[in-house]
Amino acid sequence: MKRLYILRHAKSSWNEPDLADFERPLNSRGVKAAPFMGRFIAEKQYIPSTIISSPARRASETAILVRDNSLTAAEIRFVDRIYEASPQTLTQIAAALSDEFDSAMIVGHNPGMEGFVRLLTGRSEAMPTASLAVIDLGIERWTDIRSGCGTLIEVARPRELMNT
Repeated sequence: MKRLYILRHAKSSWNEPDLADFERPLNSRGVKAAPFMGRFIAEKQYIPSTIISSPARRASETAILVRDNSLTAAEIRFVDRIYEASPQTLTQIAAALSDEFDSAMIVGHNPGMEGFVRLLTGRSEAMPTASLAVIDLGIERWTDIRSGCGTLIEVARPRELMNT
């Protein structure tokens, strides 16, 4: 069995309207939520073996803050195809992972992240910024990932968690 962590980037800033979408940084709420989610991941022992992230600034900042505040020492690889990826593209990216990894985290963007959760589990779940979906996959090899092979374990949304 493989485990997949799907993490949407934290809240980004719109303060510079001339900035390209790819270059938008996290805003103050995002800078708080990403480390919070890292600590949540450590507490729940949701420790990915590898992290792959969109190279967009808001996603890369999220991946680094989450990793640095969790128990994982996983390397972060930046994969261009994650930016604006469809659920089908995200499936291809996951299928290319090395089987040495029992678990992986993908850090990316909506609507692809919500669609990916739905494709894998059949469940429609809201994935607001910095949300984490934990999915157990009924596969032994990443190349076997397909529609419906996942069981949704949890969706953790920082806004809900921070208010409890």
